[in-house]
Amino acid sequence: MTDLTTPLSVRAYLHKELEALGSFEDCALLDHPDYANIGDHLIWLGTLFYLIDVLQTKIKYAASVTRFSAQAMEKNISPDAPILLQGGGNMGDLWPIFQDFREKIATQYPNRRIIILPQTIYFKNPENLKKAAKAFNSHPDLTLFVRDDTSYAIAQENFHKCRILKAPDMAFHLVGMPDLNFQLPYKKNFLYHCRSDHEPFPISAMNLPNIVQSDWISYKWVNRENIQDLKAWYWKIPGIIRLYREGWQRGLTRPSEWLARQEWQKSNPNLEKLNSVYNPSIHHKSWMYMHAGIYQLKPHRLIITNRTHGHITCMILGIPHVFAPGSYFKNEAFYKAWTHQIPFCKWVTEASQVKPAVEELLEKFPNHFSK
Repeated sequence: MTDLTTPLSVRAYLHKELEALGSFEDCALLDHPDYANIGDHLIWLGTLFYLIDVLQTKIKYAASVTRFSAQAMEKNISPDAPILLQGGGNMGDLWPIFQDFREKIATQYPNRRIIILPQTIYFKNPENLKKAAKAFNSHPDLTLFVRDDTSYAIAQENFHKCRILKAPDMAFHLVGMPDLNFQLPYKKNFLYHCRSDHEPFPISAMNLPNIVQSDWISYKWVNRENIQDLKAWYWKIPGIIRLYREGWQRGLTRPSEWLARQEWQKSNPNLEKLNSVYNPSIHHKSWMYMHAGIYQLKPHRLIITNRTHGHITCMILGIPHVFAPGSYFKNEAFYKAWTHQIPFCKWVTEASQVKPAVEELLEKFPNHFSK
């Protein structure tokens, strides 16, 4: 059995599997998450830093699905540069905008190498899977990384003309990165970090004291598009929307968080790398989201999560935690593939198992909880 007993060993395995990419001087990196899911921003940054630090590749074009420009990409990348597509958990028909985009890229760029980074595959409708297979199999040089055994089986059965490889999530490249484990005020409560966009794990039967419940804090932030009555005169004052987001939604009323975020955004040594990549502003946005995720999870006494990247963030930071199912196989398949050997995580399948798992973690890792 492969030794995957620490987050660093999972990171090393990721690097080993990614060696199959070979080398390329430059590339396009597509599907930047222009939305509030912190987990996808962790994937993006892990990918970005891997390409810069390990492959020493120049990312000459980067864009989200909604802001992609074929003309701009072709203008900036070299004729033999590959197109890389963001990994994650949205390959399938739960989030069709992203799957439609991948199929579009596969169809429109037969002369460019296409690499889809580690994904979970889940199609509810077999017809949608057939449509994806037709698009992917039509491409002469498409590499698809999957991040669990179930997805690997689906890919092998359906994407038979593609190169199929298995690797951990790209966010694992962030393990061991300097300056991520900054000190924060300790909270004595437990955080139940649960999805709000799919069926949640039932909390009522957990029977735990001092438990608070929240999805990613970023979902509570107000974006410009969501602020009501944008026609009102006060929203036209220059900078007022940014001030609103910074002041109310992102913690100006909590000075310690605001100051920590300013330090994070201005002085971290990784910022030079973000400035060296095409369209730096989107990468700085991801950097800000990563700070928010760390700031949200790190202070709590213990984490219970049914988000894949709640689990991975705990792995990056070394936080003991309980990992629970989501609405389909994604979490369990990922855990079984990569993290089941790591001792500071306990997998549960039902709410009644949470309390014993918490008690076991408290007993095994008492020093963590006294910080």
